Formats: sequence, structure tokens, C-alpha cells
Amino acid sequence: MKRGISFEIPNDYGKYLWDGLMSIDITEFDWTSGGEESYLVKGDELQEPLFPDEVRGMDGFLLRELLEENKYYLIFVNLQAFPKGESSLRVETYEEFVNSNCQLLLLVVDSIHVEIYCKDNIRLESLYQNAKLRCFNNLQYITDKNDIRTRLSVW
Repeated sequence: MKRGISFEIPNDYGKYLWDGLMSIDITEFDWTSGGEESYLVKGDELQEPLFPDEVRGMDGFLLRELLEENKYYLIFVNLQAFPKGESSLRVETYEEFVNSNCQLLLLVVDSIHVEIYCKDNIRLESLYQNAKLRCFNNLQYITDKNDIRTRLSVW
């Protein structure tokens, strides 16, 4: 069974979260971020953190504006999407993901490694085709057989 996708992004400033998620409507969700390490970029200078603190229930419209209208440098990211208005308990394992109301979970590790877990097969296929169109490196599905993660965490 397909759990998600993985791919690599350039280790550079850009809009790679937006590029990776733009094929789905992120405004349909409330988002949780663990406040991991990533920074907004102005000119060629790192500025304040992209997600300064742990955030629960960030409106999808605000997230879209943040990701679409800014350049940033990603180091570690953990974003989790929940249906609007529903509780957003942090998910840390695949089993918790499956048994929770979390619909999508995105991880960035070491600036380049991206994994997106998604419960909805139509969205998952859209994310895969988008990553393929954007020529992200080492694109593959994460399946029951090849998923080596024991925790859905960047630490």
C-alpha cells in the first residue's frame, strides 16, 4: 500500500514547500508545525524563523500566503494537516498518523530530503505528479514495504 512520496529538493533558497504542495488545496486544512529550523530569506540573507514556535491550528490560507509569497531556507520541517476545526494532536509515528485525523504530514530533513505522507490516494497521486513535473530528484512512493521510518519526526 502507498503511504506517501519521497524526493529531494535543492539545498538552496526558494519556495520548495510551496512547489511541493501546490497541486493540492492546502487551504482546506488547519496546519501544525513543530517550530523546527527553517528561515525566511530577504535578498541573500537569512532572517527570522519561517515557523518561530510550535504552531497548532494555523489556517491554511495563512500558510499558503507564507509559503507562496516568501523565499525561505529549509533545514528541518514538520508540517501536519488536519481538517479545519478539528483537534490537532501531534503525530509522531505512522500508526498514530493512520489512527488520527491528520490527513497529510510533510517532513524535510537536512535541507534536501522530503517525505510526504498522505491518506487520500487522489491527493497523493497529485503530489507525485507535481513532484515529477518539477523534476525533483529521487522521486519514489513510500510503501508498506520500503518505509524504514520508525518515527514521523525530523529529530
